[in-house]
Amino acid sequence: MRDIQNELDIRGVPIDRVGVASVKYPVSLVDGQLAQSGVADFDITVALSADKRGTHMSRMVELIRDHLTELDPRRLPIVLKVAADAFEARTVSIGAEIQFATEVAAPVTGRSVYQVHGLRLDASLDQAGVDIQSTVTAEVTSLCPCSKAISDYGAHNQRSNVRLTTVGSADTPYPISASEAVSMIRSIGSAPVYPIVKRPDERHITMQAFDHPVFVEDMVRDLSVRCDLLQVRHRVEVRNLESIHSHDAVASIDRR
Repeated sequence: MRDIQNELDIRGVPIDRVGVASVKYPVSLVDGQLAQSGVADFDITVALSADKRGTHMSRMVELIRDHLTELDPRRLPIVLKVAADAFEARTVSIGAEIQFATEVAAPVTGRSVYQVHGLRLDASLDQAGVDIQSTVTAEVTSLCPCSKAISDYGAHNQRSNVRLTTVGSADTPYPISASEAVSMIRSIGSAPVYPIVKRPDERHITMQAFDHPVFVEDMVRDLSVRCDLLQVRHRVEVRNLESIHSHDAVASIDRR
């Protein structure tokens, strides 16, 4: 049968990225601490030289089947090299997004249940080398220092979405695990959020938040300092879903 995508292209225009996006596939997420099953959403692209008309997209789905059904961030440099050989490409990018859960105990009653967070992995290989970025998304409670200072009693608080991206290399592709990232995020708000809250827990959380007011600026700085202490390149993004304003408050620090 005629293989059109392998034919010569005479337009002389290379393509930066071409491939497949939003490929959903069942996987096991394994990283040395987590061992959970789920459905991941994959993107795989390669750079295409000017003389090639097309790439082999079906092979990209096969790459997921053969090398990524056990999704281990620590193995991504190896998978990138396999992909580069399979597609005869000098530039390869693999993205994967999946949810994972950590067990959380209520602060007073100790009731334990799982809480879900987001994980996105972005791995690339080019002439400069291997770049692995892991992004964990989790939530905290934040209580406004200004509101506390100017009020006779009480202060407004809200949930805050926090995204921590850490950057690895071929030698250390996964410098902070997803579970460790969640623990770091939960520690920088006024209080963590919990899936189960009984009355004694609610009293504890409310007072904890009141005793630890933080601006969105405080949270990004605190999390960035912790990453600096670990000597990990990172990006921190925080969005407060404001409870008394009609806008959100946002802050970010990029030290990638």
